[in-house]
Amino acid sequence: MTLHHSGRGRLGLALGAFGASALLLAGCAGGGGGTASGDAASGEPLIVGTTDKVTTLDPAGSYDNGSLAVQTQVFPYLVNTNYNETEVVPDLAETAEFTSPTEYTVTLPAGLKWSNGNDLTSADVKFSFDRNLAIADPNGASSLLYNLDSVEAPDDTTVVFHLKAENDQVFPFILTSFPGAIVDDEVFSADAITPDQDIVDADAFGGPYKITSYDFNKTVEFTPNENYQGLLDAPVNSGVILSYFAESSNLKLAVQEGDIDVAYRSLSSTDVADLATNDAVQVIDGPGGEIRYIVFNFDTQPYGATTPEADAAKALAVRQAVADLVDRNAIAEQVYKGTYTPLYSFVPDGFNGATQVLKDLYGDGEGGPDAAKAKATLEAAGVTTPVKLSLQYTADDHYGPSSGDEYAMIKSQLEQDGLFEVDLKSTEWVQYSKDRTADVYPAYQLGWFPDYSDADNYLTPFFLTNNFLGNHFSDQQTEDLILQQAVETDPAVRTQQIEEIQARVGELLSTVPLLQGAQVAVAGTDVDGVILDASFKFRFAPLTK
Repeated sequence: MTLHHSGRGRLGLALGAFGASALLLAGCAGGGGGTASGDAASGEPLIVGTTDKVTTLDPAGSYDNGSLAVQTQVFPYLVNTNYNETEVVPDLAETAEFTSPTEYTVTLPAGLKWSNGNDLTSADVKFSFDRNLAIADPNGASSLLYNLDSVEAPDDTTVVFHLKAENDQVFPFILTSFPGAIVDDEVFSADAITPDQDIVDADAFGGPYKITSYDFNKTVEFTPNENYQGLLDAPVNSGVILSYFAESSNLKLAVQEGDIDVAYRSLSSTDVADLATNDAVQVIDGPGGEIRYIVFNFDTQPYGATTPEADAAKALAVRQAVADLVDRNAIAEQVYKGTYTPLYSFVPDGFNGATQVLKDLYGDGEGGPDAAKAKATLEAAGVTTPVKLSLQYTADDHYGPSSGDEYAMIKSQLEQDGLFEVDLKSTEWVQYSKDRTADVYPAYQLGWFPDYSDADNYLTPFFLTNNFLGNHFSDQQTEDLILQQAVETDPAVRTQQIEEIQARVGELLSTVPLLQGAQVAVAGTDVDGVILDASFKFRFAPLTK
């Protein structure tokens, strides 16, 4: 497979095992949908509002949408997806191809520069991947690089990725996501997360924008990077200011009053419905892929491996009883007014291989809860009821303003028949992201926006032994199946493997999926270029007004 850059003899990459799927549909403000025009940027910077939060600017230390929303604007990627497309094509690279079953070779243009004037060469690429693996931050995405053995930079414009397993169908997609961001080896630490302000002060950026002002989780000012060379056209705006809001109600007020140009992540379903009737704004929908789910820590959950009453069979029964009791449809309709739909497996609808395995295994067999079944499961395992369960969710609007209502309803559903006694607590996201990987929470809320449009992205990051959840789940059968599907070139066989993984994880319940949702942005009627596509990245370069 060979990738050539648009404008330099681009030839598209066809990955036979990957279907385009329903996710090809995209939303675009102003009825457009094309790429940025490349016209000279002018006018005042646009203002984008969000309730999401940054964990860190350093790509090695984050695996969350709030951090990616900034990183995707300012760091370069070797390969990427163009607006409204799902095909992986060169971005920073000139070409990218498998030169052997275990070698993926990338060539760079000569003369690339970081925004600070430092040379951008293959050494930076090797450095970026080497440090990601060396740091292996628990909140980072190094787990996605499970098949990367080593990186070689034989000259300034050539990079060779040596892979452990042959015929990796997923690796090019991984390069478009979190661990694919390239950083300046003269600025970033080789063995530790580099502080945000150090990155900003060093002007260490290579994407369409550079950051010229940075106030952590308050405001970020983006200015077009004159040294940018890549897939996407140069920004058509003079800059963007990203403004952070503590509450979604204030975000809604700001966009409807015209104080900001775009609101993206996250408004409540009620607010979106109300704004849809307001002639002063436009509501833009994009393809789905977001999921919401509960994570169990296999060490600290009731009867977990490090608890005084450790018992694997009882711990499984507790997880299964939770799956029997949750009423997804009630949460979707009553809390989210139908803007989310029930999710009965680990791979959401619209992706190759998606099933509804949890509907078959748990509850009443039709998607509803079944308290009698939950009670029988607990009794058969010898679990004393009520089970005391500590359940955590993030208190701010990281996953939207309705998280409190969502988890209050889950608590009510689990306690309704006396089988559980739930201690429900909340924490602000920045602290939450640290605590969850430090075994503080026995069971807790997470949400997920995919990194790339393939079912693998709902399996590999979650269920390999070295996974980003850090919840101590490990199952050799699951591990083997995940590694097999990643290198399977027969689409039919791969689909079967993806279905088998869901069946296996459905029995073990490392997580309990709850809901599936779509992307939504609200913008002023004078704003164009809001593109919500299957890249699941909101990119600022095409925004105009």
